[in-house]
This record gives sequence, structure tokens and C-alpha cells, in this order.
Amino acid sequence: MRTELTEPEVTTGELELEERQSLRRVAGLSTELTDITEVEYRQLRLERVVLVGVWTEGGVAEAENSLTELALLAETAGSQVLEGLIQRRGRPDPATFIGRGKVDELRDVVLSTGADTIVCDGELSPSQLRNLEQQTKVKVVDRTALILDIFAQHAKSKEGKAQVELAQLQYLLPRLRGWGETLSRQSGGRAGGAGGGVGLRGPGETKLETDRRRINTRIARLRREIKAMRTVRQTKRSRRTRNGVPAVAIAGYTNAGKSSLLNRLTQAGVLVEDALFATLDPTTRRAAAEDGRVYTLSDTVGFVRHLPHQIVEAFRSTLEEVSYADLVLHVVDGAHPDPEGQVSAVREVLAEVGADRIPELLVINKVDVAEEETLLRLKRTWPDAVFVSARSGLGIEELRRAIETHLPRPAVELHIVLPYDRADLTARIHRAGQVLTTRHTEEGTELHVRVDEQLAADLSAYTR
Repeated sequence: MRTELTEPEVTTGELELEERQSLRRVAGLSTELTDITEVEYRQLRLERVVLVGVWTEGGVAEAENSLTELALLAETAGSQVLEGLIQRRGRPDPATFIGRGKVDELRDVVLSTGADTIVCDGELSPSQLRNLEQQTKVKVVDRTALILDIFAQHAKSKEGKAQVELAQLQYLLPRLRGWGETLSRQSGGRAGGAGGGVGLRGPGETKLETDRRRINTRIARLRREIKAMRTVRQTKRSRRTRNGVPAVAIAGYTNAGKSSLLNRLTQAGVLVEDALFATLDPTTRRAAAEDGRVYTLSDTVGFVRHLPHQIVEAFRSTLEEVSYADLVLHVVDGAHPDPEGQVSAVREVLAEVGADRIPELLVINKVDVAEEETLLRLKRTWPDAVFVSARSGLGIEELRRAIETHLPRPAVELHIVLPYDRADLTARIHRAGQVLTTRHTEEGTELHVRVDEQLAADLSAYTR
């Protein structure tokens, strides 16, 4: 890795200026294959990309972590990463993202590596995209478009596909552009030719305007569809609430091991893949505490730093599952270089959907592969967190007990005797309440229970 990090001179500041204008190569980002036959085969299928980031604040490690994450995103989308570059600047250039004088250097890197795409670590304005493409002569994609592409590949359900399409169209709308006259040619005007005459002439509409109108129409339709699906989701949620079933939502950074944890806790059989955003469609499974209380566990979409606002908005109905939960299991990748940064990014998104006031239980996952020094630091930072390995099962029983401790307990405590022919009420108590003691007598089943107010009213005739 070529690094020139020298303290700037206080008098002139020339070294600081040089640092801000230089492009740094980030080591370890290349995924180029060594077998030439395999390279030639994969070139036909994969885009070959160069990553570019602008380092505006924080330390060099933070900047490299961000670009490493961008490399994982690019690979998840099916690309082959050839090079990673960072420029130190006070802020991104408003015209070309990186400094205008460095665009030629980037063009040289693109030519030398044979790349066909540049991926920028940030959301670019339409003018930045256009200027950078014109000067480098290759396709330019920003971080937002890359994440949207991954979401589009992984969405399986009808709701997931509709949410992704809505996010993509909202992103595309201000960035519509064409080459040459393709999108500027009017389709109206003298529609009937030179002698069209009255009734066949109009003000005309460019192809760009036509596309924009069609996209707005499609966005309106998708919003109606998602709103209808949201109503269905709310109906299911209200049914669970009416039955007094507590809800636990599993949230966390993408690839932190949320689906693996759900499988370990409930044997759900959910797809587990070592890839970013492998889960887009939420999965809900039932689980039972040792005292018989039933609760639900819901897997949710993973978060990432600077999650595009289009995604948050489009997936709001899905993310709201977290805000209606009684407990959030916040899963953290203990083997990641920056777990604290992941926690901050997740809490930022949870706040956007109103889930920041829900009780939170931090779960540090992947302790079997994390460094001991990192685990000790995390234990000091979060002393109440539970440390587990979803893969090996380490700490899972401790996690079950912690979940049961955090679950809301029914409000009404009763001593009742149920006749043996009222097994239906016994089943309801076990499903929605908490059984403290049980004793069988001649009169019936004597129970000491905690239940909600509605069930307490139904049991009032059997109280002692």
C-alpha cells in the first residue's frame, strides 16, 4: 500500500494540501484472478470495477474500512474489483466528486487495469455522474445505485420486488439523461408530416419528458400496491397483539448473522449466505420460553452505513416491524474491524423508523472467529451484551434466558381453578400468559398465572 501520511508544516500547510490532492491506493481490495483462462471466462460475465472514495473526515482506518465495505458490495453485485483509490479532501468536488486534477489519474488507472466501470463511495449528483463519465469514458456507478442493484437481485417476494422497484425509480427520476438527440427529440409537433394541418399539430413532448411521466405513473401505482400490502401486514400484527403474543425483532448490520441466529433459536431453515443483503423478505417464527410463554422472532433486512434514503422510505412498511416489537435483538458482527461503527449505523436507521425507543438487547455474534482483544474491548463497552456464536451454538442458552428476561410480562396475576373440561382456557393461558405454578386437584387444575387484562376478564369466574 502506498501511503504518504506526513504531518503538515504549520507555516505553509503545503504537505496537507498535497495529501488532500493525492489518490491513495488501498491494498487488499483486488479480486482479480490469477488463472488466465478463468479470467477470460469471468470477463464475459462480470463487470471489472475500480473503486473511488473521498476521505473527508476520521482516520485512515475508517476510510479504508468504508472502501473495503464498498468492495464487498461490488462483489455481492457480481463485479470483479481491480483497484481501490482514496483521495483526501475537505469535501467532494461538486463537479467530478474527486478533484478535477485527479480525474486524469483515475482515467489512467482505468486504462491500465482494463476496468469498464467506476464505483464511487458516496451518492453522486446527476451532474457529477455525467461529468465523470464524460471525462473517464467508462460507466460510473455510485454507492446508492450499487445497493439498489443488490436489493433488486435478492428480492423474492411480491412486496420486496415492489419496494425495490419503487426505490430504483425514485433514484432514477432526477438522473434521467440520454446521449445525443435520443432523449431530446420531440415526439409531438407536426405529427402528420409537412401537411399535418389542424388537429394534428401539438406542443410536442421530448422522450425525456415521456419517460419521466411514465416513471411518475409507475411510482404512484407502486405506492398504492405497497400501501395495500402494508394493510395486510398491520392486520397480521394486530392479530398477534390481540392474542397477547410478544414480538422480538432481530435487527443489525448486513451479514452480521441475523438469519443464522434465527435458525439457531427456532430451527426456521431460513436461507443463510455469506453475502451482503442476503435477506430482504422478513421471516417470522414462533418460539417458546421455558415458562411456556410464546413469542415471535422476526428476521429483518440488514442495514449498512449511509443506507440510501430511497431504501429506507420504500422499505418503511417492512422496517416498521421493528418499531412495533416489544424487544429488538441488535446483532453485531464481533469479527468486523469496526463493530462500534456498525452499531451506530444501525441505531441511526432505527431512529428513522421510530424504533429507537424499543428496548434493545445487544448480541455480539461470531465470537468463535473474533479476536480476543476485540471481545475484551466490546465487553468493556457493552457490559450487558450477550456474546454468542450462531454457527457453533456458543452462548445460545444464555441468549434465550436474556430474551425471556426482557420479554414483557402479563400485567394481571391470578389464582384460579379451571375445570378439566376447560382445556381451551388452559391452552390460551400457556399460549398468551405465564404459568407460575400448577397443581391438579379433584375440582380441576389449580393455577397461579400472569395474564393480560382481556384474558383475566375471561378467567374471572374461576378465580380463588
